[in-house]
Amino acid sequence: MRFDLSDLRLFLNVVEAGSLTAGAARTHLALASVSARIRDMEAEIGTPLLERGRAGIAVTPAGEALVHHARLMLAQSERMRGELAGYGKGLKGHVRLWCNTASFGHGLSADLARFLAANPNIDMDLEERPSWQIAQALAEGLIHLGITSDAADTSGLQLTRYREDQLVVAMPRGHPLCQRARLRIADVLDQPFVGLPEGNGLQSLVDRNAVRAGGALKYRVRVNGFAAVATMVGPHIEAHVGLAVIPAAVAQQLRESHALVFVPLDEPWARRTLVIAVRREDVLPAYAKRLLAYLRPAAE
Repeated sequence: MRFDLSDLRLFLNVVEAGSLTAGAARTHLALASVSARIRDMEAEIGTPLLERGRAGIAVTPAGEALVHHARLMLAQSERMRGELAGYGKGLKGHVRLWCNTASFGHGLSADLARFLAANPNIDMDLEERPSWQIAQALAEGLIHLGITSDAADTSGLQLTRYREDQLVVAMPRGHPLCQRARLRIADVLDQPFVGLPEGNGLQSLVDRNAVRAGGALKYRVRVNGFAAVATMVGPHIEAHVGLAVIPAAVAQQLRESHALVFVPLDEPWARRTLVIAVRREDVLPAYAKRLLAYLRPAAE
């Protein structure tokens, strides 16, 4: 049985993307080429790895076994590359890092920019995902590091505190609620809201707790990114679209440029600790360990 690492990586891309088409796009190959290579893999072992259907693909028991071994082999390969990188300039490390929405507002992008500038031989795959997906990806060995909330199920992971995260309600000057020292989510259930896209981890957290408080938030518009949210909230009541819930660190960045008012959200779930999470630090490749070591002083 002869599968090279590119075959294994291709197969994982298809499985993780959920379809041959999406897997081909992630691998930067033509759909016909990806389909042919997987058929060749199936012919090599003598059993189907995937079940194809209109709704996408389903992984067979043989495919599940291959997924498990492929992840182990690719992780070991990356660890080898990381350890050898110190002996020659020809090898480059490639860190896979997922983070939640809140961490971007707490200086993560600046931390990563400084790290990449100081480490030209290290590249990075950076994706924004909900905290529960980050914890799951770490447990399954899909990524090296994650920045997530401690509210997620992080059992079995090694954690380092990164930042404290407090949520606030953003509103324009002149809004009837802007003089309040603090707010509960129940206080704003009758207000229109500006939100992040459906499925966003932070927005899902707010929505779940609004329902627990007795109602659902009424979104007039959903936009990508906190800058767009701030523009829609508007600096003056005359240009106001709706309220928004954002991290306090993001609010500090937007305060001067958008002239908004921010009132702390006084709820236990609105005060979270962001953590740097890894599955096992001792098996990380050298370049991922370097990033972890770099982020730790930033957390202090």
